[in-house]
Amino acid sequence: MSVPSDPGELNVETWSGKGRHDENFPVGSRLIARKYREPIHRFYTFARNADDIADSPSLSAQDKLARLNVMEDVLLGRSATGSPSALALRGSLAETGVTPKHATDLLLAFRQDATKLRYSTLDELYIYCNYSAVPVGRYVLDLHGENHVCHSPSDALCMSLQILNHMQDCAKDFAELDRCYLPLALLDHFGASVDDLRGAAETPALRRVFVTLLDRVDRMNHAASELPEIVRNPRLRVETGIIVGLSTRLAKRLVHNDPLAKRVKLRKVDAIFSVMSALFYMI
Repeated sequence: MSVPSDPGELNVETWSGKGRHDENFPVGSRLIARKYREPIHRFYTFARNADDIADSPSLSAQDKLARLNVMEDVLLGRSATGSPSALALRGSLAETGVTPKHATDLLLAFRQDATKLRYSTLDELYIYCNYSAVPVGRYVLDLHGENHVCHSPSDALCMSLQILNHMQDCAKDFAELDRCYLPLALLDHFGASVDDLRGAAETPALRRVFVTLLDRVDRMNHAASELPEIVRNPRLRVETGIIVGLSTRLAKRLVHNDPLAKRVKLRKVDAIFSVMSALFYMI
């Protein structure tokens, strides 16, 4: 379906049905103070709907870019209609005083998803994550009025979660969108190829790619472990502690499980242990 000459005449969003509970981490849970929950939910809905456009297997790249442009126009007040989630977020940003830059940075990543199918190097992947994941953490920190000293460990946590998600969904992304986030230089180094993602199970070469990425993720999670120690808001401190725990446990699951054979997911026990370990930050 193409966007008409006046795309503001329709809702350009194409919700996939995924919601906050489908994520690897809590999104504005009850741990967060009530006054912050609704703004976080509005930011998440905007991000979710934009991501769904970029990941649609039925829309052309041109259609995706046009729809994402409508979302930005509504978000920044250049248009009043066409994207309900952008309109809701615009109102929320006006109320809270948080910059729209975090949301527009996300749109840069989603535009890239619409057109870019391969990543040559780790640096290219990191640059993508800097727009696709980092803004989420920075938005939450800014909403809570946290100090910029929290940015570095938050960035590490968001990038870790993004790369873990890429590994979880590597086969699905390739099968449905011909998209591969695994760096080509890393695949080449270990004698693997993108076509290995078609298999029912990982190859030894592909496992070495995963192990290398997980080593990077471990370093990110180590850096992220500082975040709940320096966040000032007590409730956010616990929530970030839980998310660090979940990221660490998901990385361990991917060390021991094949994401091609079956999507590697967190389990209830992971959530329980992450919550228990995060209770320390209530002190």
